[in-house]
Amino acid sequence: MRSGERDPMGPGLADMQEQPLPRHLEQRAGQDDRRMRPAARRWRAAAAWAGGGLALFAVFLRISLGSRADSDGANNALQAWDMLHGHVLLHGWLIGDATFYFFELPLNAITELLFGLGNLAAHAASALTYLIVAACAVALAVTDSRGPARAARSAAVIAVLAAPLFTTSSVALLLEEPDHIGTSAFLLASFLLIDRAPDRRFTAPLLCVILCAGQLSDLTVRYVAVPAVLLVCGYRALAARRLRSADAALVVAAAASVPLESLLRRAMQQLGAYSMVAPKARLSPMGLWLHHASVTWLDIRVLFGAIVAPESRSASVGAAFGLVCLLAAMFGLGRVAWTWRAARRAEQLLCVAIIVNIGMYVVSVMPTPLHSREIAAVLPCGAVLAARACVPARITGTPRAFLAVTATALAALVPLAAAATRPPLRPATAPLAAWLEAHGLTYGIAGYWDASVVTLQSGGTVQIRAVDIRGKKIVVRGWETYSPWYTASRHDARFVVADRGGTYSAAAFERHFGRPAGTYQVATWLILVYRTNLLWQLEPYP
Repeated sequence: MRSGERDPMGPGLADMQEQPLPRHLEQRAGQDDRRMRPAARRWRAAAAWAGGGLALFAVFLRISLGSRADSDGANNALQAWDMLHGHVLLHGWLIGDATFYFFELPLNAITELLFGLGNLAAHAASALTYLIVAACAVALAVTDSRGPARAARSAAVIAVLAAPLFTTSSVALLLEEPDHIGTSAFLLASFLLIDRAPDRRFTAPLLCVILCAGQLSDLTVRYVAVPAVLLVCGYRALAARRLRSADAALVVAAAASVPLESLLRRAMQQLGAYSMVAPKARLSPMGLWLHHASVTWLDIRVLFGAIVAPESRSASVGAAFGLVCLLAAMFGLGRVAWTWRAARRAEQLLCVAIIVNIGMYVVSVMPTPLHSREIAAVLPCGAVLAARACVPARITGTPRAFLAVTATALAALVPLAAAATRPPLRPATAPLAAWLEAHGLTYGIAGYWDASVVTLQSGGTVQIRAVDIRGKKIVVRGWETYSPWYTASRHDARFVVADRGGTYSAAAFERHFGRPAGTYQVATWLILVYRTNLLWQLEPYP
């Protein structure tokens, strides 16, 4: 601009644009930037956790497809199918000694809503159950940790949970039909609530609700989680010498959950809900406790994958890795016991829960070799203690952080990759289901293990109902059955599935029903076809 010309922008405006912002405006802009950075970090962290969860679910689903569902899981899927179609109280169902009513059955209903009744929905529900258990365990493990330590602890938890998946038998235990592993979610969620929000007003009522729902689903919660809360929170209340405290309120909430669950169950029964078989909650003679202890040690090693499995090519490697995970869990348990007064609530609760679960199992009538499902909660609880003991809450220095995260990530990825490369298994009863459907045989009876599993695999097109053989009589099965299935006025059962040489042989069925109109062989089964409705000749469950 030439001298003497007037600035079109007005006097002094150009000079104002060239001047720096006042200090108070610069400070405000800096504060806005700092506020945006933590928000962006939180969004990135949330996206990373969500992506990791989806990837882990996909891996769990792929591993689950490498095992077979059986009639136990099929019956749970059929119960969920009824709930999905409005039969919420499951009237007429006779369920086993654990109902899985408030966790696994709703998850099965969700997957069936997406995929329909069938094997895929059952496998997806199993994978989702294990994912939720893993998420709860990770949330407990990463408490009070930051940065690389959080990632390392998360990977350590997944490594312990993945160790048993080297063998197909453990896959059936952890990633198949509801088999008590999902009950761990109630324990871990309760402990997480107590650890993160012990002083909040909603904590005690919410804890009571979680424990009540858990007990209605599986009484393991009553015998493990409730005693753990009573012992730990009661100890902390007495140590603080304050009867009116958060810990005292948690003790009251845990104690109140027991009668509340009984009242809720009775109310549901009054409304016509399901009935169930009484659990085997009995003490064994003291003379058997030493033997039970050795059996329990075997079951613990099986649970952690520390047993050589002959069907696995990498059996020794998997067993060694499982043994390392078991030793890490034992180290975590010992660390909490040694530093008891300084330990967090969650660590104390996990430690007591493991001891109570194993102790109750030893003195009960349930210890049996390879019967690890009754102490399934020990695995995720041990995984949390192992991660917290082996990975510090803070990892300083880039080399140390890189080494810790890399080592734990590899420890998690190797067993997951090994298990995921196992080829999917075709259901053993798939030829049977296909043959029956092709020949128009849609309703019949069989032994328990050949019944509901075919119903599930066929999507309900072929329906087979379970029966028992009592002497020369064929009676209605008294475990995981639905009474209208056996109503002759509603259904027409015209065939029997018999084993070629087992308990449910063709000769056993012929003694009760007479000679069939035709007999056909399909794989290892014999199909006996009749011209009359066999349901009229069934004896009721005694």
